[in-house]
Amino acid sequence: MADNVVTMRSIVKRFPGVLANDHVDFEARAGEIHALLGENGAGKTTLMNILYGIYQPDEGEIIIRGSPVTIPSPREAIKLGIGMVHQHFRLVETHTVAENIVLGLPGNFFNPARAARSKIREFSERYNLTVDPDARIWQLSAGEQQRVEVIKALYRGADILILDEPTSMLTPGEAEELFAVLRRMASEGKTIIFITHKLDEVMSISDRVTVLRQGRVEATLETAHTSKRELARLMVGREVLFRVERKDMPPGEEVLRIEDLHVLNDKGLPAVKGVSLSVARGEIVGIAGVAGNGQRELVEALVGLRRAEGGRVSVNGREITNQPPKVVIEHGVCYVPGERLTGLVPEMSVAENLILKGYRHQRFCRGPFLDARAIYEHADALIEQYCIMTPSRDTPLKLLSGGNIQRVVLARETCESPDVLIAAHPTSGLDVGAIEYIWQLLLAERERGMAILLVSEDLEEVLALSDRIAVMFEGEFMGVVPAHEVDLEEIGLMMAGAHRRPLDSSSPERGTPPVREVSA
Repeated sequence: MADNVVTMRSIVKRFPGVLANDHVDFEARAGEIHALLGENGAGKTTLMNILYGIYQPDEGEIIIRGSPVTIPSPREAIKLGIGMVHQHFRLVETHTVAENIVLGLPGNFFNPARAARSKIREFSERYNLTVDPDARIWQLSAGEQQRVEVIKALYRGADILILDEPTSMLTPGEAEELFAVLRRMASEGKTIIFITHKLDEVMSISDRVTVLRQGRVEATLETAHTSKRELARLMVGREVLFRVERKDMPPGEEVLRIEDLHVLNDKGLPAVKGVSLSVARGEIVGIAGVAGNGQRELVEALVGLRRAEGGRVSVNGREITNQPPKVVIEHGVCYVPGERLTGLVPEMSVAENLILKGYRHQRFCRGPFLDARAIYEHADALIEQYCIMTPSRDTPLKLLSGGNIQRVVLARETCESPDVLIAAHPTSGLDVGAIEYIWQLLLAERERGMAILLVSEDLEEVLALSDRIAVMFEGEFMGVVPAHEVDLEEIGLMMAGAHRRPLDSSSPERGTPPVREVSA
């Protein structure tokens, strides 16, 4: 392997109340795919933002191709051949692909995009990054938009390419296509730095892996000489249980009932087409399916965020169809949204976000004013109970990692022991340690008698947690399968719309719950 192309020595980066990088050493070679692995909040993105010139280190030095450098801005990083594809794409949606790729570059004053088209097509063909230069960004899928970001970096001459959580918004097929592109680039001598918290991806794509935990380097290893279990232990500082077991529990009484529900999408077209389902006390019913088959519209109708055009929703026998969210909450329904920051205020403190739903309660008020002491006592108790890692209760929520923001949401939603929890993609984008914690929390709430409706695109998650699984395709339930009857081939066919099971299988009878491995 060639000498190091990137060397970062003793990098320190501090934010108010947070030591994000604590004397970090990192090296990457030409022609390798180097994974940067760690929990949410471990300092991975901060370190690479320093390499890309977005942040300046408080201490330490950076050496590129043997020469010490200062990188005051992304513009200087680009001059050094460093490109970065961010987790949240930085594209102008109303512009074309070509316009986005040449944005900010010197060139033809009148129509720089026209001159760039042939070069864009060259990169597309060379790396199999199929994209139409004249398509507008809003017309493209997440996978296609990511291709635009990669081409944009290559167009600017990058031979050191940083990708931050690049598969977080991709389908499994799109992820495999991306991996093939990265392998091709590495074979040509480019340096690929791959930020992730997914162990399977590390084992599949990387040559070496550096593990960060709480801002420090735990180890740098040859991927071929390590294992998922060792990497998980290095990430979280303890052994991770790659299995969860659901206790066998007798069915409780019905809590949530959905009858012949019809819901439209944002374009006014049918998204949910007459679905019916019930969830009993002490039961998790999972809704499986590929994204975009009506799951979002269904959930929003259940919690009062979208109008149902027909049908009925009831909780404990009381109808809540088309009631506003405040009324739905009063009927004992809590909601963990798919978009983590929905219902949160990032600029407000952890303590303030923990009472956003309950600040009207008498316990938090002293006459017409909020009672700061009661609010702080409430926050301190939940921070301890839900293991929320935060410098203090007064820390702005936006400074927390994704996993800890999700713990804030779960603490706020479940601390009052509601009757129904509707959880949409509760572990999306989280690392293996955070996933393990949230799965255990959901199973604990199930054992306490909560009725849980789990919506997830992660089939392993649905299989691991659910007592029954409803498979959704094009706005309909293709069937409801008890956990003890699960057949992966059948589930796959139902998700593709190629098989339908009679809906009378939705009886909440349970068999022996299976033991499932945690997907990492």
